[in-house]
Amino acid sequence: MSADLAREAARRRTFAIISHPDAGKTTLTENLLLAGGAIRAAGAVRARGEQRRTRSDWMKIERERGISVSASVMTFEFGDILVNLLDTPGHEDFSEDTYRTLTAADSAVMVLDAAKGIEPQTLKLFEVCRLRDIPIITFINKMDREAQDPLELLDEISSKLALDPAPVFWPQGSGQRFKGMTDLRTGEFVVFERPVPGINGAITHERVDLSGNAIASVLDADEQAEMEASAELVQGGYPAFDVASYREGHMTPVFFGSALRQFGVRELLQGLADYAPSPRPQSATVKDSAATIEAERAEVTGFVFKIQANMDPNHRDRVAMVRLASGRFQRGMRLKTASGRQIGVHNPMMFVGQDRGLTDEAWAGDVIGIPNHGVLRVGDSLSESGTVRFSGIPNFAPEILRRCYVRDPMKAKHLRKALQGLSEEGVTQLFLPVIGSDLIVGAVGPLQFDVLVERIGAEYGLDVAFEPCPYNGVRWIAADSATDMENFAERNKMGMAVDIDDAPVFLAKNSWEIGYVAEKFPKIRFTATRERTL
Repeated sequence: MSADLAREAARRRTFAIISHPDAGKTTLTENLLLAGGAIRAAGAVRARGEQRRTRSDWMKIERERGISVSASVMTFEFGDILVNLLDTPGHEDFSEDTYRTLTAADSAVMVLDAAKGIEPQTLKLFEVCRLRDIPIITFINKMDREAQDPLELLDEISSKLALDPAPVFWPQGSGQRFKGMTDLRTGEFVVFERPVPGINGAITHERVDLSGNAIASVLDADEQAEMEASAELVQGGYPAFDVASYREGHMTPVFFGSALRQFGVRELLQGLADYAPSPRPQSATVKDSAATIEAERAEVTGFVFKIQANMDPNHRDRVAMVRLASGRFQRGMRLKTASGRQIGVHNPMMFVGQDRGLTDEAWAGDVIGIPNHGVLRVGDSLSESGTVRFSGIPNFAPEILRRCYVRDPMKAKHLRKALQGLSEEGVTQLFLPVIGSDLIVGAVGPLQFDVLVERIGAEYGLDVAFEPCPYNGVRWIAADSATDMENFAERNKMGMAVDIDDAPVFLAKNSWEIGYVAEKFPKIRFTATRERTL
């Protein structure tokens, strides 16, 4: 059994894709699925109906706006490797969802627009990866358009991210001059050809030996000389790729291509198969003692990193996405949360975007969906013994607060239930003031409120609206003494509220008031993050 555990874990690659909006992340995701044989055709983000059922963006608002606003999971095989691809929202308003998804990833692919380089959201997501020691592969996209000098892009990676860039391929030109790229490991030139319109399926790009006669049919003499000179320059000026340094987080292998044209995508997928780490050990406590959960551990363990409701509107479902950390999971097993609640897992599923299928077994590194009716929450730990508790996934204080109301007052109770369900998913946060009946919703950015209106209307049949409220700041509060907490609550009744776990929070008019009240009540702790007790 231990040999099976080690073998199955070794062939798993669980990674997330991060990027600034419009860098081409969703296009890359779909073409990775195509290269891996998981889908038969890659289409525009705005495709409709049956044609895009297995794609990663499945919400109506995602299709209409051409953006990803929810993390999705895609599992497929590539040769002997089983890939768990975690597609994350690119828009900064959904950075919390991305943060939660990165807790389930063993590595990440950072997508850069070749014309724009490292953009602000890319930098933020990179910092999250660095905090979690997640190794990063860089994919420089859109080489078929006019781009920055590749050497300048490498220098930017080095200076802004403090990473050693190690090109695995090197491009010849960009835009209309883009002819392909050299595999610096083999000396072969991968020839760029634009896909023929109307032809579906994965495209295989020809490889030509740079030292042979055939290269003359691809590059003229000047282009050959330019290619050889630039390849020698980059190989002499940057360190050779080292797998150990990459997995330790010091180095990023750099791939080039055009996701839209399917160029460089298969090479990237092969790079992930060859270099990305298999499931990494997870920090946890076992019976209140610090422990490291290795993938080869016999006991099945895992944690919930996302809840998704109503992926199938016809069934009003609620699925907990669980990253398995160890063991061999089998359909029908009974698992326990760290609080002792037992769950029978009779219909576990795996995903390709919105599509799903029952699975009879899964191993460390895999992501499975467990249907449940509000029993599981983001951050819950699961294990056979119930004694394993993984580090919780924190909530962050929202930056925007709005009051939510339903246009039909008779449906106020339904609104509260809808907001609570979406808050449990982690889409937004819900705060209930101690005085009054307002429903205060907190979000990172304004687009989240648009998503809420869309989802509440589509999934719950409620016509809702958001309006400004008196509050612009929120902090979780705690004290060592119950008397101190009661005294604070009595003297600040108008600002007292609870979150969906009944944890006390202070709602403030602005950041100045937070500082003023904190100074006035030194025995109260004000925190901008909260890790739910699991």
